[in-house]
Amino acid sequence: MPVAGCRPLDWRLRSIVVAEPVPTFDGKAFAKALSTAPGVYRMIGAGDKVLYVGKASALRNRVSSYFNATPKSTRIMTMLAQTVRMEVTVTRTETEALILENELIKSLKPRYNVLLRDDKSYPYVLLTNDEWPRITMHRGPRSVPGRYFGPYASVGAVRDTLNLIHKLFKLRSCENSVFANRTRPCLQYQIGRCSGPCVGLVSAQDYAENVRRATLMLEGRSDDLTDEIGAAMEAASARLDFEEAARLRDLLGSIRTLQARQYVDGRAADLDVLAVAMQGTAACVVLLAFRDGRNLGTRSFFPRTNGSDNPGEVLAAFVSQYYGEQLPPAEIVLDRDIPDRTLIEQALSSAGERRVQLRFSVRGDRAGYLDMARRNAQITLASEQTSQAAQLARAEDLQKMLGMDELPRRIECFDISHTMGEATVASCVVFDAEGPVRAQYRRFNISGIEPGDDYAAMHQALSRRFKRAMATADKPAGVLPDILLIDGGAGQVAQAKAVLDELDIHSVVLVGVAKGPARRPGDEDLLLPDGRSLHPGADSPALQLVQQVRDEAHRFAITGHRGRRQKIRNTSRLEDIPGIGPRRRGNLLRHFGGLGGLKAAGVEEISRVDGINAALAERIYATLHGLDPVTGGPGSDATRSDG
Repeated sequence: MPVAGCRPLDWRLRSIVVAEPVPTFDGKAFAKALSTAPGVYRMIGAGDKVLYVGKASALRNRVSSYFNATPKSTRIMTMLAQTVRMEVTVTRTETEALILENELIKSLKPRYNVLLRDDKSYPYVLLTNDEWPRITMHRGPRSVPGRYFGPYASVGAVRDTLNLIHKLFKLRSCENSVFANRTRPCLQYQIGRCSGPCVGLVSAQDYAENVRRATLMLEGRSDDLTDEIGAAMEAASARLDFEEAARLRDLLGSIRTLQARQYVDGRAADLDVLAVAMQGTAACVVLLAFRDGRNLGTRSFFPRTNGSDNPGEVLAAFVSQYYGEQLPPAEIVLDRDIPDRTLIEQALSSAGERRVQLRFSVRGDRAGYLDMARRNAQITLASEQTSQAAQLARAEDLQKMLGMDELPRRIECFDISHTMGEATVASCVVFDAEGPVRAQYRRFNISGIEPGDDYAAMHQALSRRFKRAMATADKPAGVLPDILLIDGGAGQVAQAKAVLDELDIHSVVLVGVAKGPARRPGDEDLLLPDGRSLHPGADSPALQLVQQVRDEAHRFAITGHRGRRQKIRNTSRLEDIPGIGPRRRGNLLRHFGGLGGLKAAGVEEISRVDGINAALAERIYATLHGLDPVTGGPGSDATRSDG
């Protein structure tokens, strides 16, 4: 988050570091040697692990406060007892200190700081950087070049926004592969939601202008947009270009009508409303967002408080970290005052290059929005706590059933998916005490085995997973599960046991999940490597947890397999046909506008392509439709997942 008028921070060159850790850290002596300049301090424990990162307007005063006789919370006392040394970074201003603190918290993830959990499942509106930009919904990592607007509270809010943009500015939504191969306008053009750039029905200049105006709308600057369109309409009328003036008049009327309808629903133009609810050290922050008068809905966050039970501290950390990555609106309404509010306000204003207000005492409509956010936060936290209690009960039952000394903290499950041996994929999903840990899911593309050999596929996937774990024991990838679930019967369990024995791993509880004779949910047998079989029954909380993990592994495996299979078929099917070389393949794809058009064509149409005779057209058609090229009979294409 850059600060206007400031050079980038190089905090590593200006750190004061205690050279050697000592058994007992003399904090008072360390603090006396510090200056009263603003900066950031880091408390470091054994093994050079950063315990806490904090900012200070005067380093000496702030660090000294930790080591005076004032009573402190249990969390702070525990942190100080683990501190073996400290590091500080001097900055020029408090704002620089705030920015650096946020950067270090995100990169180092200290144990005792409040941490905002990243959740990449929320949707964005993406405006790509293509020559003819495309507008669409996007989830996940921002790997596609372009501008991202959001995140939005729900898919519905994104769709409403996209509908609005398509109606007003007629930007394309099609994939680049479709856009590059169009020869005539699509249905979106026919219904007035696209200007037809794919076939040259709009000039590059006019399309770029529509993109610019759509960007103003997405940035929440519709007042600037209406002023600009009004001025352009007057100018067109003055030069007697009445057709252009009428088009701009209609566009302006549509925007103003939309604004009028929105302001009936909510008068807030451009603001976020934040409320925090806490139960002990568990916290929920609810964000209610308005942009351009549109209510974009609510989002719930569950930050890791790492022992903090202070709602103001949690909310301050949330505001600093969340708006360090997202463009803040002009106004942020809080349900309480927060530490360093003025400083955070200055930092957000500098980074956003416009004034940002943090308000906590409001009336009228804003008070109503704040009350809504508070109630949502309380209800959501209560629901989350109930869900966590149920998850804990299932884990405790599973611990008891398997005779484990401690609660399982990490459960992994493997599954195999393929289509008659084609494109075999193994999935590995991870669950912890709070549920699925999707960032640690893994897929393994299986190769070098006999097609359809599920045992060999399972052996290969497990070997790759656990050999890597043993080689990277000091990294997250080296963490071993407490329970390893295998979706399959005794054969798959035997393969898993063989892998664990080969690697001398004996701390993992191995369980196979086999469908019962009737193959009904709740009728599963749990197979242990010593030959025992458990039949918990449908009412067992332990089996419900196992089913949840197994079903997630099943879903993840099938999704990966289908993606791999489609990729293989899209890229390799033509190359596998005897008689199809680069020239003929290029002729086919150009003629039909891609593989989709080719698959939709009949044998007679294919044979009309330059270089393709009737016999070759028959082979192409049969291959693309899963038929036997000789008999013309149907091929098998049943997707399956082992177990």
